Amino acid sequence: MREARITAPGLARMKRERRKIVMLTAYDYPFAEIFDRAGIEVLLVGDSLGNCVQGNDTTLPVTMDEMVYHCRMVARAARHALVVGDMPFGSYQTSIEEAVRNAFRLVKEGGAHAVKLEGGDRVADRIEAITRMDVPVMGHVGLTPQSVHRMGGYRVQGRGERSRERVFRDARAVQEAGAFAVVLEGVPRDLAREITAELRIPTIGIGAGVGCDGQVLVLHDLLGLSSEPPPRFARQYVLLAEIAERAARMFAEDVRDEKFPGDHESY
Repeated sequence: MREARITAPGLARMKRERRKIVMLTAYDYPFAEIFDRAGIEVLLVGDSLGNCVQGNDTTLPVTMDEMVYHCRMVARAARHALVVGDMPFGSYQTSIEEAVRNAFRLVKEGGAHAVKLEGGDRVADRIEAITRMDVPVMGHVGLTPQSVHRMGGYRVQGRGERSRERVFRDARAVQEAGAFAVVLEGVPRDLAREITAELRIPTIGIGAGVGCDGQVLVLHDLLGLSSEPPPRFARQYVLLAEIAERAARMFAEDVRDEKFPGDHESY
């Protein structure tokens, strides 16, 4: 019999027991319901919706109001999974007070159980302040998409001694600030394995090798819903875009041939 609800302490227990944590992004009620039913432990309402749902080139245009809206849909569907809401670009960088206020919004208005911030040492004071107000925080270090302009693109981090030490330092800072878990994105697998072995909190990898305590994928990559090729670290388990297009073509053909609606679909 599975737990009624996955919690932050529950994820820590999974790390201690060497049970892998599975996280997927979700942005609406139907997919959140499906993934929750499938036993996914964590549903991340990612600001990746800027790319996947809104069609933007980056995550930067996503607003707090939009994150609250999508969190609310996912939270309604989740009966088992821990719902984590991404704090979008500009929602926590300006001040500690603003960071706490927006974290409250994701929990109070959006129904999230925890929030996620990008960055390590530079946002440690935000993580500490938010957790002190009883909102669990997931960290995110390595390749941080909100830093795309500073990084000069979506580049693997942690290659070279200085970069490697910076990622390690950021992961430690996130832990010491009180985060209950940390996403390691776009870092070499040996570095991710070392960080995972040292940290007390769970690590969730994306493009960081198999040595992390868990893994996360964007649902559009998992399900083959994007028209763009998936990133190297993603695996497509089905091509739903092709299935959906085929269904739409069949519907269009039936309408044009007056085969839809038939007697069964008519009153």
